[in-house]
Amino acid sequence: MALSFCGNDRGSNAYSVDKGVLDNGCFVDALNLVPHVFLLFITFPILFIGWGSQSSKVQIHHNTWLHFPGHNLRWILIFTLLFVHVCEIAEGIVSNTQMESNHLHLFMPALMGFIAATTSVVYYHNIETANFPKLLLALFIYWILAFITKMIKLWKFAEVSLGVQHLRFCITALLVVLYGLLMAVEINVIRVRKYVFFANPQRVKPPEDLQDLGVRFLQPFVNLLSKATYWWMNPLIIGAHKRPIELKKIGKLPIAMRALTNYMRLKDSYEEQRKTEDPDKSPSIWKSMYRAFGGSILLSSTFRYMADLLGFAGPLCISGIVGHLDNSTEIDRTNKTANMIFGVYFMSSTELLQNTSVLAVLLFLALVLQRTFLQASYYVTIETGINLRGALLAMIYNKILRLSTSNMSMGEMTLGQINNLVAIETNQLMWFLFLCPNLWAMPVQIIMGVILLYYLLGNSALIGAGIILLLAPVQYLIATKLADTQKSTLDYSTDRLKKTTEILKGIKLLKLYAWDNIFCDRVEETREKELTSLKTFALYTSMSIFMNAAIPIAAVLATFVTHAYVEEVRLSPAKAFASLALFHILVTPLFLLSTVVRFAVKALVSVQKLSEFLQSDEIGDDSWRNTEMSMSLEVGKKYKYHGDTKAIKRKGRYRMDNYEQPMRRQLRPTETEDVAVQVNDGFFTWGSNLSTLSDINIRIPTGQLTMIVGQVGCGKSSLLLAMLGEMQTISGKVYWSNKNRYSVAYAAQKSWLLNATVEENITFGSPFNKQRYKAVIDACSLQPDIDLLPFGDQTEIGERGINLSGGQRQRICVARALYQNTNIVFLDDPFSALDIHLSDHLMQEGILKFLQDDKRTVVLVTHKLQYLIHADWIIAMKDGSVLREGTLKDIQTHDVKLYEHWKTLMNRQDQELEKETEMESQTTLERKTLRRAFYSREAKNQIDDEDEEEEVEEDDDDNMSTTTSRRSKIPWKMCCRYLSSGGFLMVFLMVSSKLAKHSVMVAIDYWLAAWTSSNPHNQSLADPFVNATNYTKNDDTQIAEHRSYVPVFIILCGAAIALCLITSLTVEFLGVAAATNLHHNLLNKIIHAPIRFFDVTPLGQILNRFSADTNIIDQHIPPTLESLTRSTLLCLSAIGVIAFVTPAFLIALVPLAVAFYFIQKYFRVASKDLQDLDDSTQLPLLCHFSETAEGLTTIRAFRHEARFKQRMLELTDTNNTAYLFLSAANRWLEVRTDYLGAVIVLTAAVTAIWTSSQSGLVGLGLTYALTVTNYLNWVVRNLADLEVQMAAVKKVNSFLSTESENYEGSMDVSQVPEDWPQHGEIKIQDLCVRYDTMLKPVLKHVNAHINPGQKVGICGRTGSGKSSLSLAFFNMVDVFEGKIVIDGIDICKLPPQTLRSRLSIILQDPVLFSGSIRLNLDPECTCTDDRLWEALEIAQLKNVVKALPGGLDAVVTEGGENFSVGQRQLFCLARAFVRKSSILIMDEATASIDMATENILQKVVMTAFADRTVVTIAHLVSSILEAEQVLVFASGTLVESDSAPNLLAQEDSLFSILVRTHK
Repeated sequence: MALSFCGNDRGSNAYSVDKGVLDNGCFVDALNLVPHVFLLFITFPILFIGWGSQSSKVQIHHNTWLHFPGHNLRWILIFTLLFVHVCEIAEGIVSNTQMESNHLHLFMPALMGFIAATTSVVYYHNIETANFPKLLLALFIYWILAFITKMIKLWKFAEVSLGVQHLRFCITALLVVLYGLLMAVEINVIRVRKYVFFANPQRVKPPEDLQDLGVRFLQPFVNLLSKATYWWMNPLIIGAHKRPIELKKIGKLPIAMRALTNYMRLKDSYEEQRKTEDPDKSPSIWKSMYRAFGGSILLSSTFRYMADLLGFAGPLCISGIVGHLDNSTEIDRTNKTANMIFGVYFMSSTELLQNTSVLAVLLFLALVLQRTFLQASYYVTIETGINLRGALLAMIYNKILRLSTSNMSMGEMTLGQINNLVAIETNQLMWFLFLCPNLWAMPVQIIMGVILLYYLLGNSALIGAGIILLLAPVQYLIATKLADTQKSTLDYSTDRLKKTTEILKGIKLLKLYAWDNIFCDRVEETREKELTSLKTFALYTSMSIFMNAAIPIAAVLATFVTHAYVEEVRLSPAKAFASLALFHILVTPLFLLSTVVRFAVKALVSVQKLSEFLQSDEIGDDSWRNTEMSMSLEVGKKYKYHGDTKAIKRKGRYRMDNYEQPMRRQLRPTETEDVAVQVNDGFFTWGSNLSTLSDINIRIPTGQLTMIVGQVGCGKSSLLLAMLGEMQTISGKVYWSNKNRYSVAYAAQKSWLLNATVEENITFGSPFNKQRYKAVIDACSLQPDIDLLPFGDQTEIGERGINLSGGQRQRICVARALYQNTNIVFLDDPFSALDIHLSDHLMQEGILKFLQDDKRTVVLVTHKLQYLIHADWIIAMKDGSVLREGTLKDIQTHDVKLYEHWKTLMNRQDQELEKETEMESQTTLERKTLRRAFYSREAKNQIDDEDEEEEVEEDDDDNMSTTTSRRSKIPWKMCCRYLSSGGFLMVFLMVSSKLAKHSVMVAIDYWLAAWTSSNPHNQSLADPFVNATNYTKNDDTQIAEHRSYVPVFIILCGAAIALCLITSLTVEFLGVAAATNLHHNLLNKIIHAPIRFFDVTPLGQILNRFSADTNIIDQHIPPTLESLTRSTLLCLSAIGVIAFVTPAFLIALVPLAVAFYFIQKYFRVASKDLQDLDDSTQLPLLCHFSETAEGLTTIRAFRHEARFKQRMLELTDTNNTAYLFLSAANRWLEVRTDYLGAVIVLTAAVTAIWTSSQSGLVGLGLTYALTVTNYLNWVVRNLADLEVQMAAVKKVNSFLSTESENYEGSMDVSQVPEDWPQHGEIKIQDLCVRYDTMLKPVLKHVNAHINPGQKVGICGRTGSGKSSLSLAFFNMVDVFEGKIVIDGIDICKLPPQTLRSRLSIILQDPVLFSGSIRLNLDPECTCTDDRLWEALEIAQLKNVVKALPGGLDAVVTEGGENFSVGQRQLFCLARAFVRKSSILIMDEATASIDMATENILQKVVMTAFADRTVVTIAHLVSSILEAEQVLVFASGTLVESDSAPNLLAQEDSLFSILVRTHK
């Protein structure tokens, strides 16, 4: 057949135009070619010369900028146009097969139209990004021409009365409509941009976001195709392979997604409800969320519906393809002539859909569209969810800043609750929003699915659907059970973490007392409970997985067996496989429904909590908070009667105050007002109506130093807070002089630091002034401490940084108050944690000199009465009211008794001063511990860096190939480590059962194919054409034969269900086994590590292994592993089945596999980076919230709310950016793998049709190909997740290699006498000690002899090795030469546990554990109660403990917080006494306690321990002046050894120098 444009059928005169030119159909078609050719001719040169490319590179972002109106509509229209062209081509080609010769004009113009439409969109895109609108004229002309030529064709069709029943008529009509619409869009662009026919074309500027080069999240700004396929992500994801993605790379959020924008949206809708509806009713958060974000949710739901409906195209196309392969008889050509018009064949609309190739292409297009819509729906919900979370966080933060202080301190609102709101409740709502479109999409999907099944299979389909529906509630039950178990697991793990933290904090004490195993068992006990809970969790998880896998099998089984026995019609392959695919579609929504319902319930609870929080009390609304003020001010009065509190609470809630700092007055007030602050008749309360402060009448003189004194708990701090407006006023007024209220600096009693550098903590947002900064640092004597820090004042401190001691923290807080250039400074007991030198220095340099020279008003709360002489004004408090007010002179004359009382107290303090001819002040001690921590940490770091970061490139010559290969490697080694922890039996079981399960699943479907194909022609069983006799025999055998397949089918399904159960159980329990082993080994390794390990490894790092990493190993790895193996095996079995059905498919598989390999390789690396960014940006955000909640009073006193809000918004945005990019990367992956899946379906279908194999097998292959699309992206995502999670195993594993202490001694325990050491004689012979084999010795050749019962003092300057000696007694350090002999036994030969259990020690920092008092004194439970009471009596704690509920079993809170520091130290003394050891070592035990406690301690030691050997390592030389023997150390050697009086007698002895120099 010759290829001629108009065809040359016999007897037709294709080229004649006798009837008129336009009446020749072929000519009309040729006319239609003209516009397309015109467009190609004009645009190609412009595109290829590529002038556009240069002009668009002006600024990187503008090439994504969409300039022209109607942009999205145009893209949608062109995509529709392309689809219609494809239909037109298909119709033309199929019609052409009905003709005698080839008629090119049937499909050629359509093909050219397709090419032209594609070109038009490319051309348009280039013009748009280059912003050159004049060139759009070419497109305008093209749309007009195409419209006209198609109109002519349609008009000709109508003339010969062709109608809707003919496909070609419909297609032409559609094209006319589309070209008309595109013409309208083009006219609109001309109207708006005025680029032709107008004198002045409009200039446009890109949107604000794109002008800011920091915005890298381009999803809202790119064209539709790039939006749908995330094409703009390519550079980021592929670039990640070369170098990791950093925060800089992901830039800022577009304005519309920033927390502030969304906060405003949410706040407005929240406030609106308050105005419009009942003003007393609290606004509903649900309504505000709907008003603010409803639009996006609707859009997402629309996408979701489209995707779900398109999803049903799959099964229908399969049924069509398989059905037509079955009846692939030639279509009757009898009515062909009837449809010949214009000499060509016109097909009806249904006829096209009977062509299998057309169906295959349709299936492909439907899949691509379905997946695109689905991903678009996911993206929109996630973006909305993130926006909502940002808004909620801002709302919560704003509320935190205005919570009333009483709320915080009276425990109505704990920090924990606030942290939960931030970390949990907002995320719950975000997740609910992610899943929310499912709530209304799923029911529709289920109903549609059931209807289609009924249409395919009749009544038996309802049975299968019924099974699925009946089992859905069971799944919901399992889901709720899972949530409950997770909660209890969480409780246990919190408990376990608490105990672990305590152990690690007190590890030194535990080792010294040989209690490490007892406490280790306590943790193991809790872990056991946690594991029981985890096992339940694993059980429910595996049940849930089992239900998901088993329900479709059960449904299919029930349906097909019923169908075989009930229905009259034989089951055809087409119906069988279409319904199989439908069952697969139905299962997903049912499985997800339980999850969604659970999340909806959680969301309801979260909203309830948020609502309560947003309604809770606020601090009074002080007029000076936001406005200028007059002289008389009220500190927001809290009215007693109820009606008004509401009104006050409500005023100004949620005002994000402007982001400028209130203007600070730099000048000192010249208008010399005498009084800075005055309180008249003040009654203040902390919430209950009992007044804490009553009848307060005070004034604070301007520019002078006012001191507030009084006993503990008499309301000194409350008075400061009342002046700052933090307390609720019952009655009375607080007056502030004009400008002062804006200019207050405040140092709280409990020091509060930010997680920031030292410098940032001190400047606290004020401009940096070097001179001033230096002066402040000197006044607070912080320089020596700063010198010790690794990065000086740029070192991070706070929760995440380095932990400073109390005194250091307090001095930084005071420095902050001094540095601020404010008129008034409030200092709340700044000396409480400082020793005497620092206090004096701070008083002289800081307060008297620095602040007074500046004429600043200072209010100082203090206990140190010796400073009263410096005060200009004194306020004496007692029991919440003012006792006296005036100058010291006034008080001396008017209240002699009080003055005398003060004098005696002052004398006592002075004596202490004299006694403190100090060895080593507390500060030096603090510095010492700090130095130790760093010195050791650096040594460790050098070793650690090499271990931890194997991923760091060794050489900096960017060796691309090695880094990329390393970054894209899967950590197989760690996977093996994890699996081996689970035990080989479990691994074997898991692998074999998984393989068996998948083989059986394939067998079921294969059997179904064989069964349905057993009788290829699908006649009714009662076929009238067969004669009667034949009929009965035939029919019976046929029925019997048909039913003979059923038993095997039932057996296979049963086996599959059983295997599903086994696999789901093995995976989960493998996970539990691995978790058990890893945690057990980790705990034992760490508890038994040498003490040096704890000096060197930061506590946070160890705790992370027990918290985050253990949690990942416990709960996250098993499901990921399960999901990964399942999806991988499903994909592999599917590909296997397709290859078995049509081997030709394997050829197409190669390029697909290559594409898949690269997609997963790039994605895994990028995903890991983005995941890390998300995690690392989340922590500062949560910290900022808890920090703010802790430092509320300080922030409010300084008036820094706005600055902190700004910071919170920045942190939220950073975290949201990371999360958005992460979810966009997931969409990037899913779109690509879904398209790959669609291509697999297309190739499978096409190869099957062309090789025309057995129809049942084709159905089998296509059903499997459809499942691949769902599971391909899961393979990659699970791989990426597993890779991230294996990092936890790696970290835990790195700790498992630490050396343990040697717990075996060379002596047997049985050789040690029961009562050793009886006498307490200590001989130190040539002792050399070092902390580590790599370090220098800290003690060199020490020789000493201590007689039984002797009281020995050890002293020396910092770092002289005193403490090392105390550790040497317990064999805690490396004794590499010499020995210590106690009562005739060399202690190095003893097992450490035995040695340590026979000695007692009191450490410098008192350590108490949570539990009972009994546990703290005697964890081994070996002593009687009398013995314990006796010990408590000696330590003078008997009355304290008697008063507690429960006596010895009274509760000790974490860290012993419910006792004062002094009491804690006395408990330690009692603990040492309980252990009747003849040797007691006191390691600087009095360093951190007050004089009174110290006196008790000294007395007890002298009396109760009279017959025991006591070695005191002194930090105050004064405490060892009575010692019978004094050992003086200098840089690791013993320099003097004699009794104290003898040493003092020698003028030049080091001891007397130490005594003289206070040092």
